[in-house]
Amino acid sequence: MPSRLQAVHLRGVALGALLAVTPLGAQDPSAHAGHAMPATTPASAARPATAEHAPSPAPSARRVVGTLVIAHGGSAAWNARVEATARQARTGGPVAVSFLMGAGARTHAFQDGVRALVAQGATEVTVVPLLVSSHSGHYDQIRWLAGELDTLSATMRHHLQMSGITRAGVDVPIRVAPALDDAPEMARVLADRAVALVPDAAARRGRALFLLGHGPNSAEDYAAWMDNLRRVADSVHARTGFRSVLVELVRDDAPPPVRAEAVARARELIALQHQLTGAEVVVVPILVSSGEVSGRKFPADLEGLPVVYAGEPLLPHESMARWVEARVRSTVRRP
Repeated sequence: MPSRLQAVHLRGVALGALLAVTPLGAQDPSAHAGHAMPATTPASAARPATAEHAPSPAPSARRVVGTLVIAHGGSAAWNARVEATARQARTGGPVAVSFLMGAGARTHAFQDGVRALVAQGATEVTVVPLLVSSHSGHYDQIRWLAGELDTLSATMRHHLQMSGITRAGVDVPIRVAPALDDAPEMARVLADRAVALVPDAAARRGRALFLLGHGPNSAEDYAAWMDNLRRVADSVHARTGFRSVLVELVRDDAPPPVRAEAVARARELIALQHQLTGAEVVVVPILVSSGEVSGRKFPADLEGLPVVYAGEPLLPHESMARWVEARVRSTVRRP
């Protein structure tokens, strides 16, 4: 049996090891070993421990942030762009992908993604919603799944149930980051898409750019989307030098009369831009990935207008992976 002095020494060593916290983002559990401050002991106790009384090394506390990138979901090609962006993100911990709708929702369910991150050692999870706006029913779904909301509308909850999506039921903190909103990374992507259509800077000064988005159903959410996207449009204007940069939403899932009115408003704005410049208006979509909206609906909405439209969405672009990383950093810093 160890002496009383040896027992104090052993407790000191264990306490020192427990206070050695590995910095956020370390991939290798052994990368920061050996930085614990040794406990102070009297000289008489500072002798090698015998094998019989050698203390077992105490495990060091290690913070590992797992990241779940979650998006609306679409076709296999739509989803593949999201998965590619998640692979490019360097967050300092494991990364998984989840979808809210479509075929990918069942194979990439929220609860499975979170549990996979925990199985890979995550001590907390940051959920990064790859959505254009935080003001939407889908963002509420994500917050409910993470436990940040106690209630969810019957319609939004039914959508989750139909896809077999539930809360994860894990014993680690889950935090939800904001969606794209007015992120500078989104403005950078939209600017690059527009410049690709009009590479000459002098030509852009005589042209107009129109940013066209999907949009929400309710008038209140529409106002919040536009508040953010007008700031994005201002940033794109500064980056590209187009004579005019405007933004509008078609409110694609709203009742037909509401959507028709939104499309008519967008067409009127584009017509005014054409009158101002006398040139075709460059139209860039504010969509996460490519699918029916970018390939069929928007072209139909723009039919007959003097526009240049390629339909390239936000993905793929390296800035989107950097955005994921920035969202994780900002969320981890939250108390």
